[in-house]
Amino acid sequence: MPTLTPRKPPRRTAERILEVTLELFNRFGEPNVSTTAISAEMKISPGNLYYHYPAKDELINSLFGRYEKALDELLRAADDVRNVEDAWLFFHMLFELIWQYRFLYRDLNDLLSKNRKLETHFQGVLENKGLAVQAVLGGLARGSAVKIDAHEAEPVATAMVVVLTYWLSYEYVRDPRKALEPESAGTALARGAYHVLSLLMPYLEPAERDHLHALVAPYRRS
Repeated sequence: MPTLTPRKPPRRTAERILEVTLELFNRFGEPNVSTTAISAEMKISPGNLYYHYPAKDELINSLFGRYEKALDELLRAADDVRNVEDAWLFFHMLFELIWQYRFLYRDLNDLLSKNRKLETHFQGVLENKGLAVQAVLGGLARGSAVKIDAHEAEPVATAMVVVLTYWLSYEYVRDPRKALEPESAGTALARGAYHVLSLLMPYLEPAERDHLHALVAPYRRS
């Protein structure tokens, strides 16, 4: 008698709604995607969508909650950075997560003006990024990769957080038609990681500076 392959349980509708919403928000921008468009994309009734998420803000908040949780987990890796290669990997992973939820950054000011939860929680996101970047600087100093004193470290860390937060906006303004398309992701994220780390150039030891140049060489614009 043939062995029957167990059937995978169907994904819950609420989960599928979030997946489709994230894809549409990332592709078109949150302001340009209505709940009607989401239900049409899923081929479900608007009433079915509203049953799970009665308002568009609930979709946004649920996606932001997932991003916030993943970010908190990733930022813990800041304590393990000791050299440029560690830092390159850490910031590249940060940009990959930001890319996964890029609608938040593409439409950040608009979202903050309309959504009280994001307004308050994103301040925490910035604070946690700042603490993580300071931890990276501390680890690089302990690993003898940089020489930077405490007075210089704080503004440098703030500048690095600014680049982390607004890099995709810069890429979008530079090339609105292509910058946030999936085929552009690899180069855009690598450039972002490089420009974050480039703020450390004056403080990097020569060997570490050379290594950073080697890491980023394939992604530099001609």
